[in-house]
Amino acid sequence: MKKQLNSDKSFLTARHIHMIGIGGSGMCPIAELLLSRGYKVTGSDRNDNANVKRLKSLGITVYGEHTASNIDGADLVAYSAAVPESNPEMVAASENNIPKMERSELLGAITRCYDNVIGVSGTHGKTTVSSMITQILLINKQNPNAVIGGKLPMANSSCVVGESETLVCESCEFVDSFLQFSPDITVLLNIDDDHMDYFKTMDNLKNSFKKFVAMGKICYANGDDADVKDVISTLDSKVITYGFDETNDYHPQNIKPGKYGYCFDVVKNGEVVGSLEMHAPGKHNIYNGLVSFAVCYDMGVSPSGIADALSKFTGAGRRFEFIGESKGITVVDDYAHHPTEMMATLQAAKTLDYKKVIVVFQPYTYSRVALLRDGMIEALSVADKVFMTPIVAAREENVYGVKSENVTDALPDAQVVADYNELADKMIAAANDGDLIITMGAGDIYKVAHIILEKLV
Repeated sequence: MKKQLNSDKSFLTARHIHMIGIGGSGMCPIAELLLSRGYKVTGSDRNDNANVKRLKSLGITVYGEHTASNIDGADLVAYSAAVPESNPEMVAASENNIPKMERSELLGAITRCYDNVIGVSGTHGKTTVSSMITQILLINKQNPNAVIGGKLPMANSSCVVGESETLVCESCEFVDSFLQFSPDITVLLNIDDDHMDYFKTMDNLKNSFKKFVAMGKICYANGDDADVKDVISTLDSKVITYGFDETNDYHPQNIKPGKYGYCFDVVKNGEVVGSLEMHAPGKHNIYNGLVSFAVCYDMGVSPSGIADALSKFTGAGRRFEFIGESKGITVVDDYAHHPTEMMATLQAAKTLDYKKVIVVFQPYTYSRVALLRDGMIEALSVADKVFMTPIVAAREENVYGVKSENVTDALPDAQVVADYNELADKMIAAANDGDLIITMGAGDIYKVAHIILEKLV
């Protein structure tokens, strides 16, 4: 086990951990991992979502309201960044001198319990690559542990519990959360202008990534990304690059379109070491498959084993996730909320064999729309028909004076619809046999995909 930090003492001595907001995508997998390590885990969450139902099925007590009595008997109270200090359970913990740890602090302490932590970072693709690496290691009997930001379909969970010292850990840069972690292997996928409400400048953002990758013994970095190259240029630890450029340590060769995604050979230092047939569409998934191959190949997994695992990978939860098909209309859901992700998703959709691509986009946070409006317009223009919902405020006030109409007014025949039932009806009316409907965004827009399928039956 790695040397623990002084701040980890509360975690190491605790036996009963109570988690406020336990049903959130960031908290739920940690709860499962803690349970597997022998901790008593309880939690609270007002949303009785699928995560909460899963945790209850594992024997974890989850309270539907936030009250002071919920933390009775707890040695440590964990909370997500969205929980305010005024929360009754937070207040009770302070009054009773029960230690508190924010989610990233807790996950950081957990990473120091494993000898081989793979920290997957980058603005885009973290969940997909974390899922790909985990699936490769699972299918090849490496017994990994994993904490992922989306559901891995083959595990039906965002948490994987294994018997090895390997922990695959999705590592998010927002509010410098990943600087709490202790990775051994770091992956740096790309750097883009997201979370600028926190970072303010690209230099600040890049400096955070520099600090993160410097923590590891080895870094797998996208050698085609100029900002990534800048970050790794002064790195003391070993760097392995990947990308389309043949100067990278790993690059693809003989790229051909397949039925579900691209097929290509993997070249390492001038030698073909394997071949992949992706079942996740889009050029960006060539990058994702390439780096997943590189990490696992260097860990000793056979090329054929990697190829087999990736041929069975059809996407992580909410990453071009196939929801269903009815009356010749296919419905897919995707988490994309930054223009780069939106463009990648919609361009990937256009390479597939559909007549029209009809999308509804749910913008997330006013600051993102204010900063990235032009990019959103450019990405959405790839679709044949566009709908939007009002902006999800999340943690923000609308000090920018922006609204969804600032995007739709620049697109032909696009419209904003707030009511999900009305939205589903309008999208169905716009679709015909052979068309693809995509629900896209970081909020709860996925609900519309299910409403559409219910109405199509």
